[in-house]
Amino acid sequence: MFDSVKILGIKISKLNKKESLELVSNFLVLQGQYKIFTPNPEMLVDARKDSYFRKVLNNSDLNICDGHGIKFLSKEKITVISGVDFMLDICKIAEQEKYSIFLLGSGSDIVLEKLQKKLQNSFPKLKIVGSNPGLKIDLKLEEDKVSLDFDKSKNEEIIKNINESNASILFVAFGHNKQEKWIYENLQNLPKVKLAMGVGGSFDFISGKIKRAPKFLQRFGLEWFYRLIIQPKRFMRILKATIIFTYFKITNNK
Repeated sequence: MFDSVKILGIKISKLNKKESLELVSNFLVLQGQYKIFTPNPEMLVDARKDSYFRKVLNNSDLNICDGHGIKFLSKEKITVISGVDFMLDICKIAEQEKYSIFLLGSGSDIVLEKLQKKLQNSFPKLKIVGSNPGLKIDLKLEEDKVSLDFDKSKNEEIIKNINESNASILFVAFGHNKQEKWIYENLQNLPKVKLAMGVGGSFDFISGKIKRAPKFLQRFGLEWFYRLIIQPKRFMRILKATIIFTYFKITNNK
């Protein structure tokens, strides 16, 4: 549906931020349900060895580029759009057009409480009709497919919770790979949800649990460096998103 370029086999949108938000507004008035994902270099590396994840990402209705590494190594013009900022932009649209939202994930009621307060401060008329910290999800290898493993009864409770809220927009923060597959597998069971977006660590950032990098580091694509300083345990993830991604992109040339 969106003008795109393929990076390591994954569709990445070539739309700028304004065009992307116009597409979101269209999603909300068109028939059907729509998925938004935010591929970053780490996700593209993971999708190389996970054909199911690759299928799920390419099934999205909009894949914004959430990583400067993707832009730098692309042969075509791509706009970097932070998933955190894009979530806030969608909240603004929801406030203006009176769409309700549901917040799913983070694993913490405290984070969700702080997140809701932050969102209400920024968007006083935003209708937040529900929240749920989510459920424990593991990834398990089944033949050549990396599947989700979770308590089905707990998941059914969450589905019921969302449906009873009548939310139009669903933000899911389970962490990459898990949230995209969960949306892909469960959106059809949420008939009132028009738009579902995987938002990764956005809840933690917006709630204030984790501080974002200073603006000048974000602008120069060095947010990963700031994350490494404040969260050194992320070293292997950052290595994957920088060195390993660059290697695969150069050697694949796609």
